[in-house]
Amino acid sequence: MKEKNIDLQNKTILITGAAGFIGGNLAVKLFETVSPITIVGIDNMNDYYDVSIKEYRLRQIEAASSKREGQSWHFVEASIADREALENVFEQFCPSVVVNLAAQAGVRYSISNPDVYLESNLIGFYNILEACRHSYDGGKKGVEHLVYASSSSVYGANEKIPYSTEDKTDQPVSLYAATKKSNELLAHAYSKLYDIPSTGLRFFTVYGPAGRPDMAYFGFTDKLRKGQPIRIFNYGNCKRDFTYIDDIVEGVLRVMQAAPEKKAGGDGLPLPPVGVYNIGNSHPENLLDFVDILQQELVRAGVLPKDYDFEAHKELVPMQPGDVAVTYADTAPLEEDFGFRPSTSLREGLRKFAQWYGEFYGKI
Repeated sequence: MKEKNIDLQNKTILITGAAGFIGGNLAVKLFETVSPITIVGIDNMNDYYDVSIKEYRLRQIEAASSKREGQSWHFVEASIADREALENVFEQFCPSVVVNLAAQAGVRYSISNPDVYLESNLIGFYNILEACRHSYDGGKKGVEHLVYASSSSVYGANEKIPYSTEDKTDQPVSLYAATKKSNELLAHAYSKLYDIPSTGLRFFTVYGPAGRPDMAYFGFTDKLRKGQPIRIFNYGNCKRDFTYIDDIVEGVLRVMQAAPEKKAGGDGLPLPPVGVYNIGNSHPENLLDFVDILQQELVRAGVLPKDYDFEAHKELVPMQPGDVAVTYADTAPLEEDFGFRPSTSLREGLRKFAQWYGEFYGKI
């Protein structure tokens, strides 16, 4: 077990992508468990998906921040690709821990809209690294830990499963995956050059209430509710390591408090204080089984009628460019270092999603 070397109490935490799925839930969790604390969120509120869901998450954060004494929430609407705006945030708030979750997500979208991936995932992340680097200027304590989102997509065409952080990740099959691998390489270089403690987290298919509408479970629900067919890729012969949002947030929270140690190498120069972990359920589910559980829970939650003809709305289609057949996380290092392993069952997680969906969009 790694020892905690960062006490989050009385600290200022910067969360980029704060209106996003993981960012919003992380901010709420921090306010529920740590006090006093200051959280600064930054998000550009783009319309890649329904902005009302992002606004809902921000309301959840605002409500959580007002329940306990000594808690402060500041939201800045800006892009991390805007270097001046980001520098102003660092200058004004001087964050001790930075959690970079801002990114343009989505494998398929990266094929048709590559520019936004370069802007957010490369230029934006470079700006984060530069801001962390200069946080030490003038002898200031600066950023104690940079935690950033990577992705299971970095494993690309890797045929060995489960995916281990020791595996090679030099065969990306999408631009999105390439940008996330680039983040890991950039973080390693900056950590080596400027002694910035950084930890990358490879997330595996995150799902749950108020999630991203571009994810399969959400998109399937939207289409089924409208009576439209759902397309199941690779004829249903896909397996995904679905990871419930609460498990993801718990993993991030534990990692935040244990920054990689700063050490000198034999040459007297600093060894890069870096770490990379998988956060996944370590239990891949067949896509057809996933759809079956989803439809059961949608009926149970009153989102769909009991006599819904699911078979008539399923369309089995070939694999899409950029997709992979299986994702499967080896989470042993996460468990060894932080005593944590995601454990929420798929049915439990989809039940909570279906209940939220019915409350947010209305039942039948």
